[in-house]
Amino acid sequence: MLSRIILPALLVVTLGGCVSQGTYNQEVQQANTYATQSRTYQALSAQLQKEIQADQVRIKELQGQLTVTLIDEILFASGSAEMHAQGHSTLEKIVGTLQGVPDKRINVRGYTDNEPIGPALRGRYPSNWELSTARSSDVVRFLQSKGIDPKRQGFRLRRISAGCPNTTPAGRKENRRIEIVLTDMKF
Repeated sequence: MLSRIILPALLVVTLGGCVSQGTYNQEVQQANTYATQSRTYQALSAQLQKEIQADQVRIKELQGQLTVTLIDEILFASGSAEMHAQGHSTLEKIVGTLQGVPDKRINVRGYTDNEPIGPALRGRYPSNWELSTARSSDVVRFLQSKGIDPKRQGFRLRRISAGCPNTTPAGRKENRRIEIVLTDMKF
């Protein structure tokens, strides 16, 4: 009599803990994605260690997205849309890592502050938006010149410009940045 109660109870407990093969496969795929993203984060952190310590670069990993934020001074001289040598050198450090994640979409985002553009640039860039677009375009062109192909399966480079008005010097400085964002292809 006791075996009639225990055996069905054991079956319910055992079968209740099972998951479908599809659910299991999804869980494994998600774990692999997080592991790959974590390795990419660690590689970028190691490659940009000096810049991170100087507060010129920040790397953030959040909700399946990896963001490398480069403060504009490390890439561009003030009022310029052409990357200087330090910018080339900094981006050169991470090209190999970016090439090693073909299943990620790469978005290059240019941001700017709300300070008016100086007279020397105003003829070429009517607003900060155009200047930030030119800067993000320069980063995209550099990455392409180093072998990151925007047409490669699973890889897209996009320029996104955005300005966030700010009334404090610290806020304006924060807005003068370029972000390289790696996301899953489904986003």
